[in-house]
Amino acid sequence: MGEHDVDPFAQATVAVQNVHVRYRVPSTDAAERRRGANFVKRAARTVLGNDPKVLVRALSGISFVAKSGEQIGLVGQNGSGKSTLLRIIAGLENPAKGRVLAESTPVLIGVNAALVPDLSGEQNIRLGCLAMGLTPDQADAAVPEVKQLAGLGKSIYLPMKTYSSGMGARLRFAIATAANPHILLIDEALATGDAAFRERSEARMQGLRDGAGTVFLVSHAAQTIEETCTRAIWLNHGRLVLDGPAQDVALRYRKWAWAVAKDKPDEARTIIEKAFAEREQTHVQVEESQAPRQYNARHVRPSGVRSTDRKK
Repeated sequence: MGEHDVDPFAQATVAVQNVHVRYRVPSTDAAERRRGANFVKRAARTVLGNDPKVLVRALSGISFVAKSGEQIGLVGQNGSGKSTLLRIIAGLENPAKGRVLAESTPVLIGVNAALVPDLSGEQNIRLGCLAMGLTPDQADAAVPEVKQLAGLGKSIYLPMKTYSSGMGARLRFAIATAANPHILLIDEALATGDAAFRERSEARMQGLRDGAGTVFLVSHAAQTIEETCTRAIWLNHGRLVLDGPAQDVALRYRKWAWAVAKDKPDEARTIIEKAFAEREQTHVQVEESQAPRQYNARHVRPSGVRSTDRKK
């Protein structure tokens, strides 16, 4: 197999089955104010500041199966649903419809590490490792490697509240990987460091994959996805546009984003419509006899999961 190939018979680690996420949020859209409201209600909303609620579909019918040894990049514009999908996989939000199964606790960087701003980076390393389930001896043993991976120099001895957002993200990444999580979820953490940090972090993720782990990476730099991931998922307004080899998906997304940025709507429409047309629909089937009736993204082993891909 090539550098980015994955065994087609590899163990499924995460199964996302027809997931829908919806939010009702206030809107100041004048059309929404007029729709379905009489004069008295509109006047009351104006006085009280209660704007009408609109339905936002953050994710619509997302289905896929992730396997051990994969590094899956999520690409899409702001608001496409990438971070929402990570939170659903991590079990931090419940979908309105559908379910997520994971064989072990997914670790979402920036959330799982319970860090204290008034403590130094070094102290937070030990605290974060303990919060992730390491024993005191294991946490102490992990400190030197985490310090080296984060690459913060003397700043590691200063309070975290003095760190920039990028420095904090680098430390969280280093702490999260210290526990060797089987399922690691990364939201933009690798876009915050220099070339040396990116090289170290990519080597660390390669080690996780070599250990039959699964990594999900969100990045606005599609080229990073193209160069480091084995597979990519393109989301647009909560819908799955394309799921396939990272180099192909990320490159097509970059071409679409360039057309949008250059105000070439026809070219952008052609690219995304072709991607939708070529996407194979994934149907996730769960063998109920092999899994508990109550599902939790943090505890369920998707051993009874099958997926079939076919054209829409």
